[in-house]
Amino acid sequence: MKVTKYEDLKIGDSAEVVHTITEDDIEIFGELSGDYNPVHFNEEWAKTTLFKSRIAHGILTASYISTAIGMHLPGPGTIYLGQEMKFLRPVRIGDTITARVEVVEKDDKKERVTLKTTCINQHEKVVLDGSAIVTLMKM
Repeated sequence: MKVTKYEDLKIGDSAEVVHTITEDDIEIFGELSGDYNPVHFNEEWAKTTLFKSRIAHGILTASYISTAIGMHLPGPGTIYLGQEMKFLRPVRIGDTITARVEVVEKDDKKERVTLKTTCINQHEKVVLDGSAIVTLMKM
């Protein structure tokens, strides 16, 4: 397993994770989180909302940012310190989400990295926008 060192990271480095949201994803996330909000599980109820159909949990979408950070950039050994995010559009079953992280700032004194975090759908529309602060385990 390759562990990235702080000094190896450069402004502009980026990584992506792509995932298509399925019915099973929503069911499993509901079981794990206990979030059974009917907007995620009841089509008839969801039709009465501003979304007009069921949507995926926002945090399910955000979890792919965590995957990109923990598995790709910086990768294994990364410690998540904080995340800010805005949910801009709903994500529906069948949507293909690309979670992207990009190094935008480095704090050499604290060895912390700020990442721009975004998720876009298959129509190239941003559904989640934010930033994360991470650090790396010293090996």
